[in-house]
Amino acid sequence: MLKHCLLALTLAGLTYTVTPFASAQDSGGNTQQSAPAGAPEHGRGHFDPAQRTQMLTRKLNLSSDQQAKVLDIYKSAQSQMESLRSDASVPQADRRAKMQEIRKNTDDQVRGVLNPDQQKNFDQMQSRREQREEQRQQ
Repeated sequence: MLKHCLLALTLAGLTYTVTPFASAQDSGGNTQQSAPAGAPEHGRGHFDPAQRTQMLTRKLNLSSDQQAKVLDIYKSAQSQMESLRSDASVPQADRRAKMQEIRKNTDDQVRGVLNPDQQKNFDQMQSRREQREEQRQQ
């Protein structure tokens, strides 16, 4: 009987010890896929168009009309990226170049929705993003 109690306590102790580590690993994996807007979505997982639009709304004070347009632009870009990722016939180098083209076109479209003050702030955000990408590559 004592052996059964000790075994049960040992198993319970292991369960309580291992569970937090497993949860922490699960949480860490999720942060990569729902990357913060600004840079991590580029080549490092998928980004959520709604989250990206919310981030721009906070930083650039987008109107509701602008929000709708920006959300449509990001949804379209996400769809294009997903199609490109799933196309195994496209070589890696071509895929990368096409993704960069999609990102540039997306940024240009978003910039076109913004007023001059917002464009200035958006350009600064883009510049900071590019600097972060260069630092990561080094």
